[in-house]
Parts: sequence; C-alpha cells; structure tokens
Amino acid sequence: MELIGALRADPLVFALVAALFGLMVGSFLNVVIHRLPRMLERQWRAECAELAAGGEAAAQPPEPGPRYNLLTPRSACPACGAQIKALHNIPLVSWLALRGRCAACGAPISVRYPLVELATGVAFALVAWRFGFGWEAGCGLVITALLIAMTGIDIDTQLLPDVLTLPLLWLGLLAAAWLGRGAAPFPVELKSAVLGAAFGYLSLWSVYWLFKLLTGKEGMGYGDFKLFGALGAWLGWQMLLPVILFAAGTGAVLGIALILARRRGREVPIPFGPYLAIAGWLVMMFAPELVAPWWSLSR
Repeated sequence: MELIGALRADPLVFALVAALFGLMVGSFLNVVIHRLPRMLERQWRAECAELAAGGEAAAQPPEPGPRYNLLTPRSACPACGAQIKALHNIPLVSWLALRGRCAACGAPISVRYPLVELATGVAFALVAWRFGFGWEAGCGLVITALLIAMTGIDIDTQLLPDVLTLPLLWLGLLAAAWLGRGAAPFPVELKSAVLGAAFGYLSLWSVYWLFKLLTGKEGMGYGDFKLFGALGAWLGWQMLLPVILFAAGTGAVLGIALILARRRGREVPIPFGPYLAIAGWLVMMFAPELVAPWWSLSR
C-alpha cells in the first residue's frame, strides 16, 4: 500500500518505475516480434497440410515437432545456437556490457533489440508522466505495448496479426463500457467507441476496395483496417480524421524520402501499420494539444 501511495503521490517516481517496467516489457516484445510471425506461419502450414491430406490427416495426425511459442525454447544466439544466460539477458544493460556481441561466439547482436527495449521504456515513462497513476495510465501502457509489437512485426513481415489487433479493439470497447467518459482522450464513452471502431474499419475497407477497383492492385492489408478500428475504439470516432491525417502525412514524407535516397524502389510496398500506430499513440498522448480545435468542432 505504501508503494501504491508513493506512485500515486509522486509522478516522477511513477514514471521511473514505469520506465524500468517498460524495459522488461520491451525485452518480451522483442520475443513477440521475432517469434509470433513464425508461430503463425507454422500454424498456417499445418492447416494447409491438413487440408491437402483430407481425411487422412484425422486418421494419421503428424508427429508433433519441438515446442515453439513465446516461452519455449529459451532465447539463443542465431549464429552459434548458444542459449542466452539470464545475466546476459538484462534489458539494455547486457547489450551495452557485451558491446552488442554474443558472449559465446562474438557474433554481432542487432541493435534493434536494445532500441525496442529503450523505446518501450521511454514510451512507458511518458505515458505514466502524462496520465498519472490510475486506469488511464494502465490502459495507455497496454495500448503502447501492443502498438510497439505490431509496429515491429509489420516492418518485418508486412503483417498485422489478428491475435494483436482484435484484442486491442475489444479491450477498447470494454474499457469504454466500464471506464468510458466523454472527455478526451480516452477511454471515450461507449457510443463514441463503437462508432470509432466501425467507422475506422469501414473507412479503410472502402479505400481498399475503391483502390482495387480502379487499379486492380491491393493498396493495403486487412490488418490496417482492424488496427484503425481498434484505435477508433479507444480514441472515439472524433479522433479518426486526425489519426489518419498524421499517419498518411508521415507515411508520405518517409516513403518519398526512402525512394529519393534509393533505399526502396517504388514497386516495393511500404507497411502502413507503423504510421497508424505512431499517429494513434501521439493522438492518445497529446490530443488536447494536437487536435483541440478539431475536438471542439466534433463534439
């Protein structure tokens, strides 16, 4: 109880605790970003094999392979296969102490791992500082973690898994039903959340089909619809336009910059999920400052 009282009374203490917690969560998010797409691919391959085999699959189920999930097997060096010791798995600190190299073979360890941990820690601290100890901060931390995981996965694979987008959407609706209120930024009242989820999904769904009818190509994936709907569930329909404008503007600027720098050809698709995630997080954090005029007009 004393700890809760200290976290509630001192925003700086709460922010520091949230930052440390964020570093640990970031370490786990690295596992999610790396393993979840591979887990889904294994599941899809098994389902395809079962369909191809027809009734024979039910009579003769395949031999189970080694367990592979978010907890098993233990993390290991991709170069030499040596398991990573607990001492070498301390978020951010271990990477710095090892100078970004495997303790067993000296192979370089991607800088992305400490960057994800650092980004999660900083983002958690900002959420804690912005909202203070309470339900809003708790919801903000959950949203932040899911958005970081989806951003990493979308960058790597151009996928936004349902196991992340749909829980984010349903949690937004549940938060609106239990904690929702009319004030910005979140959780919003239930009516605004339901309309935000519906309009968010349908708006990008409509753009997708219009683009496909006009060009014969797919301009985005279904995961983008679900992510935008989830952001609408948390932030309300009023914030959909600011989110999509921020996301489209950021995506256009960075996309053009990458093309001009010749780091990405025009024919190479650019994932839209990271821009939606960044825009949604910024609106969640700074809606009164960023979109106050729009909010006053939409109420």
